[in-house]
Amino acid sequence: AEHHTDQYNSDQLIIRRGQTFQIELDLSRPFNPNTDKLHLEMKTVKSSSIQRRTHIIIPLVDELQDESWEAKIVEQNVNRVRLSVNSPITAVIGKYKLTITTQYLKTGETTTHDHDKDIYMLFNPWCEDDMVYMEGEKELKEYVLNDTGRIYYGTEKQIGARTWNFGQFDEGILEACLFVLDNSEVPPSGRGDPVNVVRVVSAMINSPDDLGVLEGNWSGNYAGGMSPTAWSGSVEILRQYHREGGKPVKYGQCWVFSGVTTTVLRCLGIPTRSVTNFQSAHDTDVSLTTDVYFDENMEPIHHLNSDSVWNFHVWNDCWMARPDLPAGLGGWQAVDSTPQETSHGTFRCGPASLAAIRTGQVYLKFDTPFVFAEVNSDKIYWQRNLDGTFSQIHSEKKAVGHCISTKAVGSDERVDITNLYKYPEGSEEERIAVETACRYGSKPDVYSSPIAEDVRVEVRMEGEGPRMGGDAQLKIVVKNNSSQPRRTTLHSQVAVMYYTGVLKDTVKKDTLNVELNPQEEKILEWVLPYTQYQNQLVDQAALMMTLSGRVSETQQVLANQTSFRLRTPDLNIEPIGEAYVGKEMSAKITFTNPLPCTLRNVVIRVEGLGLRDLHPIKVGDVSKHANVTVTEHFVPTIAGKRKLVASLDCRQLTQVHGVADIDVHESQ
Repeated sequence: AEHHTDQYNSDQLIIRRGQTFQIELDLSRPFNPNTDKLHLEMKTVKSSSIQRRTHIIIPLVDELQDESWEAKIVEQNVNRVRLSVNSPITAVIGKYKLTITTQYLKTGETTTHDHDKDIYMLFNPWCEDDMVYMEGEKELKEYVLNDTGRIYYGTEKQIGARTWNFGQFDEGILEACLFVLDNSEVPPSGRGDPVNVVRVVSAMINSPDDLGVLEGNWSGNYAGGMSPTAWSGSVEILRQYHREGGKPVKYGQCWVFSGVTTTVLRCLGIPTRSVTNFQSAHDTDVSLTTDVYFDENMEPIHHLNSDSVWNFHVWNDCWMARPDLPAGLGGWQAVDSTPQETSHGTFRCGPASLAAIRTGQVYLKFDTPFVFAEVNSDKIYWQRNLDGTFSQIHSEKKAVGHCISTKAVGSDERVDITNLYKYPEGSEEERIAVETACRYGSKPDVYSSPIAEDVRVEVRMEGEGPRMGGDAQLKIVVKNNSSQPRRTTLHSQVAVMYYTGVLKDTVKKDTLNVELNPQEEKILEWVLPYTQYQNQLVDQAALMMTLSGRVSETQQVLANQTSFRLRTPDLNIEPIGEAYVGKEMSAKITFTNPLPCTLRNVVIRVEGLGLRDLHPIKVGDVSKHANVTVTEHFVPTIAGKRKLVASLDCRQLTQVHGVADIDVHESQ
């Protein structure tokens, strides 16, 4: 309990570095300091050497000094000796073997005893001198000790939330996390530095180039594995990876990569949270701008449009000092385990200081330019000229990096942390950060002459937006801010979109002629019937509307891209009766099919830490608009506030889930 490791489901000794721990030795006769010598040795299990701080000789001393390995006798009772042992704040984390060596000085005879259990050493965010030290008991409880959380998804106007079981204390998870580190090429001596450990974990959670934990799959075909939306926790993923000897688990997308990263880093003792960025740019050419290319007729040039804006992207923040950077850049660091671009030859990203991202200091390591572009790049629209060159025709300064979200400390509320990643949009500081960053990009002279722009176009959505199974309705608003009449032709196209910003198929195209009087605003109603999109949708049910046009009088270009999703229903979970440890209880799970068609081969997966392991319930087919009720029986094993999480999976409908809070009492 003193080391905050009492929640780990393990009978091994689990300790945190930089904090004393106690060992009792039973000897064959009383210890006499005048004639007997005694010392301890600890070796990391994988490979050990004295030079690399992975084979440690711990001497017996009269008084403990901080900052080093040493032991002191604090109590002696006939043949029993109690030692207090100190470890330095830079100790390598991981699994150690303990050996006790005694020597009888008169004869020089030496005996050794190998302890049969391993000792686990973790980072210590409670200790002021550890690089991962974090102030505030509430924050530590949330970012290190909380084994469930919320992960956000959807679009910025329709933010969805799902509960995720991190399960860092579950049986076998600490072993699995250390197995992940062992599988990397990093020697144990590199495991004392959290910057290094986080960078390794970022690379090892994805499978390209190092056979890491999860194989990413954005194809919509998840044969041979689990659909990414079907997972609701990290436990089964890490257990399977460990059990199968390091074979990547199928399949993950960004929120799964992030959930597993949170589990691994919290388990090792680094304060971590999952973070979602809406309208997240993916800059492929290090220009630090998000570029959209059109031909002479304002049609998108698909093969050039490799930069994309994901509806949402989930990564992690972890907390640590950064002695390798200029002062003031410690604290939250962005780290991303989803394989997007390589960093120094490997798919990994971070840790990148949020303070550096906010001010545009993109020349500071690691991968700061990439994260900067995700949250604060401008969207630059280019048109091809007749001679094949391109001219910049429009720029959107507020296109990316909205509603950056994480779970609040101590509650299930969403908290917006956009201000940690960037200054308020349009403020002088924010513009300076963007232009500072771009000077270090591959297109340093993007920012030049502004064009007169007096017509505005935007897309509005009513309430929480369209629902899955119904017609989608939006409003296109065109406003003339000048004292002259304006005419424009607007081309609109709507395409089905993967949440990564990759467009699949166009489902509807329109051309609208709009004439505006001085200062006039027109609202155009736009409808996408269910029949037009029903067979086209992919995971996440997202659509992207692209508007482009030109004002006849001024040649001003109008451009706007809006993504929206079709909202899915929740699973409703209702616990029945009181919950006691060791006593069977049940929960009723209900669901209504929102679609005017039959759902085939529906599976509901249920899990809850301390309630039950991941368990699939085969529901079968659910006819159109039908209600389904299933009852799940389970026996709670741990008292306290627990969460039962369920997710529904079938081909026609994904991202359907629910959660219930269950207060489990000690057995009567």
